[in-house]
Amino acid sequence: MSTTYKNPVYPYQRPSELDAQDVRHYPVVIVGAGPSGLAAAIDLAQQGIHSIVLDDNNTVSVGSRALCFAKRSLEIVDRLGCVDPMLEKGVTWQHGRVFFQDREVYDFNLLPEDGHRIPAFINLQQYYFEEFLVNRAHDFAEQIDLRWKHKVIDVDAQPGNTTIKVSTQDGDYPLTCDYLLVSDGANSRIRDMLGLECKGQVFQDRFLIADVVMKADFPTERWFWFDPPFHPNQSVLLHKEPDNVWRIDFQLGWDADPEEEKKEENIRPRVQAMLGNDVEFELEWASVYTFRCRKMDNFIHHSVIFMGDAAHQVSPFGARGANGALQGVDNLVWKLARVLKQQAPETLLSTYNTERQHGAAENLLNSTRATDFITPKSHISHVFRDVTLELAEKHAFARSLVNSGRLSMPCRYDNSPLNTPDVDGGPSELRPGSPAKDAPIQLNSEGARKSAWLLNLFGDGFVLLLDGRTDEARAKTLAGELSELLNRRKDLSCVIIGPATDALSTLPRTTVVDDVEGLVAQRYGLKAGAGYLIRPDQHVAARWQALTARKVDDALDRALGVHLAHAADTTLEESCHAKA
Repeated sequence: MSTTYKNPVYPYQRPSELDAQDVRHYPVVIVGAGPSGLAAAIDLAQQGIHSIVLDDNNTVSVGSRALCFAKRSLEIVDRLGCVDPMLEKGVTWQHGRVFFQDREVYDFNLLPEDGHRIPAFINLQQYYFEEFLVNRAHDFAEQIDLRWKHKVIDVDAQPGNTTIKVSTQDGDYPLTCDYLLVSDGANSRIRDMLGLECKGQVFQDRFLIADVVMKADFPTERWFWFDPPFHPNQSVLLHKEPDNVWRIDFQLGWDADPEEEKKEENIRPRVQAMLGNDVEFELEWASVYTFRCRKMDNFIHHSVIFMGDAAHQVSPFGARGANGALQGVDNLVWKLARVLKQQAPETLLSTYNTERQHGAAENLLNSTRATDFITPKSHISHVFRDVTLELAEKHAFARSLVNSGRLSMPCRYDNSPLNTPDVDGGPSELRPGSPAKDAPIQLNSEGARKSAWLLNLFGDGFVLLLDGRTDEARAKTLAGELSELLNRRKDLSCVIIGPATDALSTLPRTTVVDDVEGLVAQRYGLKAGAGYLIRPDQHVAARWQALTARKVDDALDRALGVHLAHAADTTLEESCHAKA
């Protein structure tokens, strides 16, 4: 097999703990320098929290692995400061085509509207993504201690803190931490050490991933075949990657021998039959996999918090693995940072489990449904699938039933305890719990007009998005209220849709923007005096048609889980009285 990518090798360094007399304590230790672990470390660093990242390897992943990065994931990585190399290197796409046997039955567009900075999807091999994350982590040398060839061999998890033992080539050493974040993969050793389960199902089918290097005329789209002539009675998926690499997924069936199927002499005929005899290619990487759809019942065990594949796994259809993992990190870190800084009660962390259990269940449901459609296991299921595909060619209603993988969408935390009840209403896609939407804006920077994007103004804290185009008297009253609030709540900043009066535009930590194309008002359903409270992970916490500082203050408390802490205290009191 050839390879177009040379894995970087990162240096092992002898840890100072081997020479220390006492056991060192850290706020956060992260196990696993994959996408979840590195993203968590960078996010924590941006919010002023030091972490140690331990990985038992000294390079990035081998093979393309996670490939499709969705718009929401890229928006998260943009906030972490390393999306530009991904967009530059990745293959951008938004169209897909579905084929049945020898004909196309329909196509789709994942981002039909304009006015977004980030594309619907890019294809980028996981090794590039991890390398870009490592490079970004190096920008935080004071906050991120990245340790290669450090293997965790023992864990003692207690409610207050966790003790671990780490093995290196120079000897073993212990560490204690307030929180241990675990992102050591689907076969998590930490999860096994703690005797915890990941429950679900294993699908009885096998698939071959073949990354081939070739120059081809295929467009940069997602192509999926059901029962194609070159691979009858099975399915095939084709994606373009950077470096003239193409990902091909072949369904093999449960009886296939994984070791035999991985041999180049057996892969080549399959690929050649698909591409045609006149197409030359080189095989870069191949893997045969059987996938599982499963999750842990609780992602938090005392002070140990599980992330990514260590917490939940899905099939690759729909690109929900890495994308779901990044959404999970995005959900966790702002809460953990505020608990560590004593800006929020510890009960806030429980909502990571609440919200991401919902996200994981949603991904598992979509993944399982896709798998059942792609690989029907009964005669009637097979007939249903084939009839649906036949109808889809001419009838729109049938296309909604075709499932070649419902592609990753951002999760909405509709029933989150952190949401303020939605009294006033507004666009359904921006109800509380939903991720914020981007739109083009203009800033007035030092007297010059500068084009920018709305989401880039939603940083690592809470943001009040306010339509400031209101009358002078109302603006003055509102400015007085908000001034006191902003001076008291340092974690809150303000983005005002202008033109705004001097009273509003001179508020502390406030940016006034012009809605040059009217897309902010359109997408958010804004009118004068209306506003949204946006969480640090860019999800909507609350919205109002006519906001007041008091409403914002109450919504902030709710988004920080203050009411959950009060409920926990009440429950404890009641329990004590009952025992007495």
